Amino acid sequence: HELLKNAFVKIEQLQAKVAAAEEEKAQTNARAAEPIAVVGMACRFPGAETPEALWTLLSNGTDMLTEIPADRWDVDAYYDQTPGTPGKMYVRRGAFLDGVDQFDPQFFGISPREAVSMDPQHRLLLEVSWEALERAGEAPARLQRSETGVYVGINGHDYQQRLGGLEALHTYAATGNSFCFASGRLSYVLGLQGPNMVVDTACSASLVAVHLAVQSLRNRETDLALAGGVQLILAPDAAIAGSQMHSLAADGRCKTFDAAADGYITGEGCGIVVLKRLCDAVAAKDQILAVIRGSAVNHDGPGSGLTVPNKQAQTALIQRALANSQVAPHLVSYVEAHGTGTALGDPIEVRALTSVFDVPARTEPLRVGSIKTNIGHLVSAAGIAGLFKVVMALQHEEIPPHLNFQTPSPHIDWANIPIQVPTARTPWPRPQGNAQPVADVSSFGLPGTNAHVVVAKAPSAAEQPRGNDSQVNERTAHLFTLSARSKPALRELAQRYADYLTAHPNVPLGDFCYTANVGRNHWEERAALVAGTAAQMQQQLQALVNPTPDFTPSTGYAPDHLARP
Repeated sequence: HELLKNAFVKIEQLQAKVAAAEEEKAQTNARAAEPIAVVGMACRFPGAETPEALWTLLSNGTDMLTEIPADRWDVDAYYDQTPGTPGKMYVRRGAFLDGVDQFDPQFFGISPREAVSMDPQHRLLLEVSWEALERAGEAPARLQRSETGVYVGINGHDYQQRLGGLEALHTYAATGNSFCFASGRLSYVLGLQGPNMVVDTACSASLVAVHLAVQSLRNRETDLALAGGVQLILAPDAAIAGSQMHSLAADGRCKTFDAAADGYITGEGCGIVVLKRLCDAVAAKDQILAVIRGSAVNHDGPGSGLTVPNKQAQTALIQRALANSQVAPHLVSYVEAHGTGTALGDPIEVRALTSVFDVPARTEPLRVGSIKTNIGHLVSAAGIAGLFKVVMALQHEEIPPHLNFQTPSPHIDWANIPIQVPTARTPWPRPQGNAQPVADVSSFGLPGTNAHVVVAKAPSAAEQPRGNDSQVNERTAHLFTLSARSKPALRELAQRYADYLTAHPNVPLGDFCYTANVGRNHWEERAALVAGTAAQMQQQLQALVNPTPDFTPSTGYAPDHLARP
């Protein structure tokens, strides 16, 4: 009997170990596919300084490609319409940002001398990351010493070339131009202590950065992450190199999937997303803009050439991302393609998409487009630009028009594939069953590193107004505080809030005030308003901008502000 008793004890112990192992495996599998919420976004793209402006640009089918500005370089000195001319470029166009030389270093605790040596790409990352956190309702001051991660895609050294030769190297030259400081300075200024890294896989850098941030959140390395990329064109070198490779479009237009496709045109931009595990975002009642269901990264490996796309690798990449997201191929309605507009690359990408998405369960065509037809190829910011487009399209449940598609490429078998290129604003196809609308984003790097992300519309429960389960929206009056580092900045901020209330008159006032009160840092110049309705608040904000005898807002100066953000 004692022997049997001991045997039963051993069996129970083994069963407990097996159950624990199975539970651990289940948790590991759950973490590997854990949804990640996009809780904040900020950007600078040609013609669009906000995600909302970007959507207006895209939905209206706007082409932002223009003549290369004179403040970049003397186009005539480097232009020659004959491809392959040594030291010359055969393009005169691109998509550019305004005011890239403008920066407020003191806001970030940076001396003017150091700021002059800083690559404007680093400056853009500071500005856009700060704005992304504020739009997410995450006051930067509250994140100090947190394990917030930073993942940044960057590729060019144009500014360093403009600074001059060896004699221009001084104290701040290295920290102002080395890639590692693009992300490192972000964590330093914001006081973040989570993972921090720069990614340079060329065209796929920013989407690879998003993938790394997703993995970090799933692995519990961090609870919040900033991810994205930046690209500025400050010297002619890349355009000259692209001209020697015959990879640029001679007419200065990206004609993705069209018979006239002859290359891409570069553009500038910066985009940052704030990411958090979906369960944490729901618990915090964050505004959820979209949900990243899964992602994957791979490399082309051996093939026809170092820079030649690999259909098999792209197919495997997308399949892995879908498996990671637990989304069936037929549920994906739209793919934001890499789509550089080359006669070689476009057909390869379409064949890879067909291999994955041409399944019997599909009842609607797969719509495919590329933001490169609007704002050019942003290289290290290309992937994040595509992600922004997809997030906005999911929010509006509409696919914006793809430009410059007149004659379908003869290298693509359009008659026998389930793919359509939308050339007009298209309502989002009704998802099958109760599935959330889903879209994918592809980004392929010239050296062969590929990234793919699966994105779903925010769940309906997450779209409920913040604070719905509290008394915040039932008060008869709400306190609204705002602050800035100078009086002119305070008035400009008040105008922006007033404009927002004009455009969104039905916003829950409690939510509006709560986010402003706790989601931003508090600076020296301050104002406080009390109102019972959004209309009253809008009037008071307007009075703060343009004072009237009828209303005097409460303003003041607080000297005990944070010494540094």
